[in-house]
Amino acid sequence: MGRDKDQGRAPGARVPGRGHHDPDDPASRRHPAGPKAGGPSWSKFLRSQAETILACDFFTVETAFLKTLYVLFFIELGTRRVRIVGVTGNPDGAWVTQQARNLAIAQELEGVRFLIRDRDSKFTGPFDEVFKTEGARILLAPVRAPKANAVAERFVRTVRAEVLDLTLVVGRRHLQQVLAGYEAHYNSHRPHRGINLDTPEGQRAAVSIVPLDRVHRVEAVGGLINEYRGLVA
Repeated sequence: MGRDKDQGRAPGARVPGRGHHDPDDPASRRHPAGPKAGGPSWSKFLRSQAETILACDFFTVETAFLKTLYVLFFIELGTRRVRIVGVTGNPDGAWVTQQARNLAIAQELEGVRFLIRDRDSKFTGPFDEVFKTEGARILLAPVRAPKANAVAERFVRTVRAEVLDLTLVVGRRHLQQVLAGYEAHYNSHRPHRGINLDTPEGQRAAVSIVPLDRVHRVEAVGGLINEYRGLVA
């Protein structure tokens, strides 16, 4: 005799394939995890709203002296423009909230309707309130769903592969200097497949044939990355 697949399921338990919003969970009521049930899939939602979505996340860096540093960054899904907003050894709620306030003061949140973040306890109520005040809705990435914040996760893999895995970081100021150089390269010069090989700041040059003797190599991020540019005739 067949058994209902939901029979015996604990109230409020997550049902695979039926979304991640638990109506009995107060946190879920405050921060819906994504599109409404019966609506578009998460991936379709992200594609359709990409120009208004900001994502954030942390990654860690171990220094030469075995100290762990935490890096907070934000990335625009539509343009892939990244902002590495802070490096600290103590990412408490007050510090994280201040980084959000700094973005708002710099008018970096204009046009943002959604913020995707994970459920890390470092993202506190006051942090969320900064974005709500700017008119943005908080979307919590579903648990055990690494692709839910795929653009941010991809940036972490990229910055590690292109810079951090090749650098012996001495301390916080050194890391800030390295990341500032990489942020400038990433936003202004690095092409991205997700935006048709354009750069986040839209500075892709017109395709043209340049003789090799007119190609100029410019070192970026302390020589870890080379940028190639055609010389003006």
